[in-house]
Amino acid sequence: MRFSRLLPVTQHFPDRSVKDIPGEVHKQLASASFAARLKPGSRVAIGIGSRGITNIATIARSAVEFWKSAGLKPFIFPAMGSHGAATAQGQADVLAHYGIIEETMGCPIVSSLDVVGVGRTPQGIETFMDRNAFESDGVMLCGRVKWHTDFAGKIESGLFKMMAIGLGKFAGAQHYHTYAYKLGMEPVIRAIGRQVLATGKILGGLAILEDAHHSTGQLTAVPVEDMERREEELLALVKSWMGRIPMNLDVLILDEIGKNISGAGMDTKVVNRGVHGQYNPWPDAPIIERVMVRDISTLSYGNAVGLGMADVVTDRFLAKIDWLPTRINSLTASSPAAIRTPVHFATDRECLERFAPTVGKLDSTDVTIGWIRNTMELDNLILSENLRSEIEANPALEITGPAIDIPFDSEGNLENLLAPEGELAAAH
Repeated sequence: MRFSRLLPVTQHFPDRSVKDIPGEVHKQLASASFAARLKPGSRVAIGIGSRGITNIATIARSAVEFWKSAGLKPFIFPAMGSHGAATAQGQADVLAHYGIIEETMGCPIVSSLDVVGVGRTPQGIETFMDRNAFESDGVMLCGRVKWHTDFAGKIESGLFKMMAIGLGKFAGAQHYHTYAYKLGMEPVIRAIGRQVLATGKILGGLAILEDAHHSTGQLTAVPVEDMERREEELLALVKSWMGRIPMNLDVLILDEIGKNISGAGMDTKVVNRGVHGQYNPWPDAPIIERVMVRDISTLSYGNAVGLGMADVVTDRFLAKIDWLPTRINSLTASSPAAIRTPVHFATDRECLERFAPTVGKLDSTDVTIGWIRNTMELDNLILSENLRSEIEANPALEITGPAIDIPFDSEGNLENLLAPEGELAAAH
């Protein structure tokens, strides 16, 4: 089957990266006077989530050093709901994969699924909190503020969600998602967050904002008294930085999806899909007719949540799935459609050739194709040459090389043109 040739394209986003991350962490936490709330020698619990946050080990260690310099005794605990296959060791392993271990952090890593009840919200939702965090003298949350993959609101993913789903561990995550199915996720997150704040255990949060390059773009210490309003402001800001697919596409090819990339495996607001199977539900995102996924990230460790949003996947993708964490994660989030098995074929060529005729175009050379590594990395992409006029009309886009035929290897799979240089070298 003949397709339009492909063009390598760079998408230029502003560079907002923080140059001195340890210095900025210390500056922010000192300016918020978090340490003044505790007596010397107090135990401080630092909650870290499971997402693949850029520089998270550096940020976490810098927070540990801040608390130590203030004469306090910090420890880190996983604040990640059902992730890590909903086991204490699995959640500690998730942190370890990001370099967050006792030897590098300089403090204990305390992982447990034990929780304590901390009352009910006005809606009657029983609220839980990680026991180790609750029994500490104070809790600081360290998490990324960004848009959520399942819903849109003034508060989505961030410190409030970490107080709810993260601090609630597996017991809370199951419970809260059940209520959210009827009440909506944002009202549940706000209600649970307020209930957790009422315990008096939360000292505040360190909000991490990432730019479109997924560099650390801003670090903001958020005092507990102003957390809800400040998180709304920070979410609005980071949404304005968001990287996007630059135009409508017939076929979008992703090299990989995974939990380290997005809570939904792939960012739904980039690929314009819903976790319950909706096509193109987000009005601000480009229209994507078909999504093809080639593989699963090694850092997802077999968790294939999100495969149900693809239209077609490869057999090698399916062979790498660990169904235990995949099922636990999806069912806890009340989103079984997110793990439905799509149509699958042995090779990339067969996936593309079988699905290209389903987009409503009689001539396959008219099919518009986009190709990205994953939904976090949108600065380098490959677009079909039949989109050249749209590319050249967009000042943020730059064609960086000549057009090439689709690079299938002898086995019918795409060459890894978008892999980082180290991976390309390893592949050859």
